Amino acid sequence: MLSLVTKTKNNLHLLLEEICGFWELIYLFYSATVAGCEHGASGAASGGGRPGDAIRRVKVRMSSVSAQGVVERASAELSRRITGLGLRGRKRSPGVVERVANALCGPATSAPRIPRRRRPSPRPLIWSQFILDERFLEKFFLYFNSNDRKSLAQVCTKWRDILYSSTRWWTGLIAVVDFRESRSETECCMQRFYNSVVRRGIRGTALVAASDDDIHEIIRIFPLSANHVNALSLKGCTVTDRGLESILDHLEVLFELELTGCNEITEAGIWACLTPRIVSLTLTDCINIADEAVGAVAQLLPSLYEFSLQAYHVTDAALGYFSQKQSASLSILRLHSCWELTNHGVVNIVHSLPNLTVLSLSGCSKVTDEGVELVAENLPRLRSLDLSWCPRVTDSALEYIACDLNQLEELTLDRCVHITDIGVGYISTMQSLVALYLRWCSQLRDFGVQHLCAMRALQLLSLAGCPLLTSGGLSSLIQLRQLRELELTNCPGASPELFDYLREHLPRCLIIE
Repeated sequence: MLSLVTKTKNNLHLLLEEICGFWELIYLFYSATVAGCEHGASGAASGGGRPGDAIRRVKVRMSSVSAQGVVERASAELSRRITGLGLRGRKRSPGVVERVANALCGPATSAPRIPRRRRPSPRPLIWSQFILDERFLEKFFLYFNSNDRKSLAQVCTKWRDILYSSTRWWTGLIAVVDFRESRSETECCMQRFYNSVVRRGIRGTALVAASDDDIHEIIRIFPLSANHVNALSLKGCTVTDRGLESILDHLEVLFELELTGCNEITEAGIWACLTPRIVSLTLTDCINIADEAVGAVAQLLPSLYEFSLQAYHVTDAALGYFSQKQSASLSILRLHSCWELTNHGVVNIVHSLPNLTVLSLSGCSKVTDEGVELVAENLPRLRSLDLSWCPRVTDSALEYIACDLNQLEELTLDRCVHITDIGVGYISTMQSLVALYLRWCSQLRDFGVQHLCAMRALQLLSLAGCPLLTSGGLSSLIQLRQLRELELTNCPGASPELFDYLREHLPRCLIIE
């Protein structure tokens, strides 16, 4: 209360000083005006003029001299005081009425601020609520792969609904139907399974041990497959040419086809069934597949991008069916265990398919160093080459590879028993190589491993089954700091102490014992 009275007195004192100063200015102006009038009147009296003329002359003189000076002084004084008042604070100067009210009643106070209501913190969830919380589950499921999520979807309906709500949880999976088991299931059960496949966005389907009747049953109870399935695999099926034709006609958006162990399908069926929209084809272990089937592939699939063939009866003539029509599109060619394929077949490959980036001649046991030389000289875009199980490949072939295939990133030489440390020395000059497989190369020694330590870009190395390697030679692999995977299974020279040593110095590398 005492501070309020003191503040009121101070405000009143300042107000009275300003009012007094204002009246002083008015008095100065009035005094000057009166002085001017008296001076004019005396002049007029001495001059004998009329009073009215004197008054007019006084007014003119006052307005031109005295009044002008007083006004300038008053204006300057007011400007000075107003400026001084403005400098007292940054806020706007209050008016006369406002200052009087403040002096008598005290300054006006603003309305009290209402504190903003804070959002109440959420109550912690108990465990039974936590494992059903969608935000938690969305992050929890990220720690599992697509294959693990199949089991997670069976925990409860809540987990299943969340996993089924997005196709991103099932990337890379295919739906497998084994008809040896599914024939005992009811139609309603199979219908639910097919609906879940569509709901999860799974585009690939594998049919195991299917017959022609099973194919027709799928077409009947799974009509959505016509515009849903992009990849089809038939494994160990007794499907004939007629059944294959039926399923391929039904699947209107099929782009990938795999036939494995389908011994009832003939080359005539291949000619009748293949459609130009197929870009990836795999024919494996089908006893009726030979040169004519390769001819059908070359003629009917102009947009073919990937072709994998494992057939014991395919000869060099089959590869002569390929022409420039496939050279622009075909990028991946895998020929596995084509025992009759020789260097002449390799000539057909390099002339017809010069744009290959992936080539596998695994198990083509008649291919020699001369065939590898043709590959190295004519396929400069190769990034992956597989020569595993080619017993006629020697160190000379590795010299051709090291000199010409400058973009090669992956090289597989498993079971190439004639490769020695000299050939590995050639390979060690390839700075682009990222993955190298030397499984069961029986002549590889520690000196060859020393060559490998110069390959600074190498991330994956397999020396499994190399019997002549010792712990001393293998311990030098710690120089490969960029290694991410090292396979040393079935190496007699690898000891538990060696594995501990490697894990200590290569902490980011997966050591496979």
